[in-house]
Parts: sequence; C-alpha cells; structure tokens
Amino acid sequence: MRHLGRLSFILTLLALPAQAAAAYPLTLDNCGHAITIDAAPERVVTIKSTATEMLLSLGLGDRVVGVGFQDGPLPPHLALAGAGLPILSDKLPSQEVVLEVEPDFIYGGWESNFAADGAGERPTLAGLGVATYVAPAACRSIKPAKLTFDQLFDQIGELGTIFDAEDAATRLIADQKAALNAVAPNPRGLTALWYSSGTKTPYVGAGSNAPAMIMEALGLSNIYADIDEGWTSASWEAIVDANPDVIVLVDAAWNSAEQKKTLLAENPITSQLDAVINQRYLIIPFPASEAGIRNVPATADMAAQLAKLTFGE
Repeated sequence: MRHLGRLSFILTLLALPAQAAAAYPLTLDNCGHAITIDAAPERVVTIKSTATEMLLSLGLGDRVVGVGFQDGPLPPHLALAGAGLPILSDKLPSQEVVLEVEPDFIYGGWESNFAADGAGERPTLAGLGVATYVAPAACRSIKPAKLTFDQLFDQIGELGTIFDAEDAATRLIADQKAALNAVAPNPRGLTALWYSSGTKTPYVGAGSNAPAMIMEALGLSNIYADIDEGWTSASWEAIVDANPDVIVLVDAAWNSAEQKKTLLAENPITSQLDAVINQRYLIIPFPASEAGIRNVPATADMAAQLAKLTFGE
C-alpha cells in the first residue's frame, strides 16, 4: 500500500504545471527607455538602499558585485544577507568605478543616478553591454503615475522576471500583501505633515509618491495631497496655518528625527503647533520613505505608532 501511495504522489507531481522559466531576451520599457536583457543578470551594481534591499529580499545577494549611495543600514532581517557586499562609494559612484567591477546590470534607485558625472548615461552603458534599470516610481524622463502598493508589487514581479526568480518574487509579494492587509486605516480623520528634510525651507511629502501612498494607507489626510509631485518645498507659515494633527518625521543619518524635533520645538513659529506641543510624531527611517520593499513594514509600524497617540479623547 505504501508503494501505491508513493506512486500516486509521484503521478500527482508530474501532473502539476511546470514553473515556466523567463523567456530571454527580455525587452522592457523602463522610464521611457527600451532595455533588452539577454539573460538573467549575474553581476549587478545597486545604487541606493531601495535597489540593494529589493535584490536581497529576492535572495539575489550573491549576484551583487557592488553597492553605492546607501541611505542607511540594512534592516535587521537583511543584515546577514547583505554582510560583506562590496561598497563602491558612500555617495554616487562614478562610471569608472562602476565599470571596474564589470557589471552586466545596474539597478538605480533614482533615474538621476544615471548621469555623465554619476554611474554613466544609460545609452552609453547600453553600448558597453551593461543593462540599466530604474525603480519605476523614481522615473523622471516620464512622469510616473501616482504610486500605489499594487505598482510596487508589479515592480517586484518584474524584477523576478528579469532575474529568473519568479518563485521568490511571488513569495515576497504574498508576504507583503498579507502584511498590508493587516493594516487598518486610522478612523479618526486626522491630518498630517510628512517632514522629509530642510530647515529654513522644509521639504515635505506631496501627493503622488511613497509618502502619499503610506499616509493614505494609514488613514491620514496629507496637508499637501493636492500637489501632484512626490515631494515639494513648503513654508513653515503654511504648515502652521494647516496645523496638522500628526507630523511624520523621516529619520536620516544627515537629518535625524531627533534633530527635526529640536528644530520644531525651538522655532518660534512651529513650536505653537499642536502636534509639536503634544509630541504627536510618527518616525520612519529614510530608506523606508522611498518606494521599495520597506514601505509595507513601515506602514504597519507607523500604524502601531499612530494607535498609541492621544488626541484629548
């Protein structure tokens, strides 16, 4: 009977559809550039934390031959996978430095990474046999649509196809969707400011990129939602007039959340804001504030932070 059971199991496996491998060459439109990928990339340079963390999350760390312009330390669950990755530059690496590691693929977190005084212009790199890819939400040659979590999941799927890692991409998307579905929007009808950087002139989250997407998922009404940009320059006077209920502080090594709190408390104008007086802050690490695999976990974490805030109820 055990032999019959084993035979039945084998026949069942044989009847399952095979996982189709990626069909190369792949031709994709990326920020208005047609890119062709002849085979799954084997030697990859990542620029910006979002690019590095995406590939590590897909289990592709062994293909990364160099990283540049990282915005902060890796999250704990990726620290081991990312240990020992070669650092080409703390800032944007030059084309010469990038080409020294002989990449076949460069993944940039921003389209501006691909400039003559940066990693190199995309047509030039293509002529050298190096494919380039930009996170779609960071396109500038063409204006990206308002960012949604579904678009992020599509990007994960696209990278799974590029790297012939569809199974890993499918698992990552499923995990992210489950975590996002567990986040309930806050029902209190609160307004919010997303404070990214700046002192005299604050740089804030506007209506079309990761800040807007995250605030909407949290049930927060962004005071700069009507500006069709990812981020925008604002004025302290306008922020005081809006008097947001909550302030999101982006915690960056060069402009920490604590520094922002001090500035807001010491500025005679902003010190009168209800959110400042009552310390109604939400904190997000800088690498999680741009479109990438950290957005969903950050949204869940911020939802927990928001639930602990009191508003005189």
